Amino acid sequence: MARPPRFDLDQLLDAAVRLAAASGPAGVTMSAVAKEVGAPSGSVYHRFAGRTVLLAEVWLRTVEHFQEGWFAALEGEGDPRRAGRAAARHVVAWSRAHPEEAALLLYGAQDFGRAEWPDEQAGRADRGRRRVRDAVARLAAALGAADPAARERVSVAVIDLPLSLVRRHLRAGEALPGHAEGLAEECTAALLA
Repeated sequence: MARPPRFDLDQLLDAAVRLAAASGPAGVTMSAVAKEVGAPSGSVYHRFAGRTVLLAEVWLRTVEHFQEGWFAALEGEGDPRRAGRAAARHVVAWSRAHPEEAALLLYGAQDFGRAEWPDEQAGRADRGRRRVRDAVARLAAALGAADPAARERVSVAVIDLPLSLVRRHLRAGEALPGHAEGLAEECTAALLA
């Protein structure tokens, strides 16, 4: 019977998140991840075909975890304005609860080598992006936002605005202030009014 691996996938990806939060995507190398968890380099190469796949997986896992709650907030309310406010609040609350992952999301997929990702990871990224686009389109339709400028306002309200609030504090190395969720919700409500 095969011996279970000492270092599982989540341990390795957690290490990659820590490295990315501290040093950006450039800090995420196969040897750095191995060193971070105290594993031989072979353990990392056994799980990931190369650095490109490692970067793709750390980005995708982080984005997908973030999006689970964002979709739940956006789709869990009957009233579209309340749903938009809940989605904006989620961006800040999730970032507060997961500061290392939030720091990683300050970069874009392109910073994690998106152009070189294998088909499997590229497909996951494309499906996630389409799902976000479709959710925002449904919210915009429910709000009666018919023209391009109105649809853009909805996207800014539930994505860009709360992310900019998070980004400003994380890039400055500051903790999110206690009022950040409320501020994100208030600003989103004003844009969706």
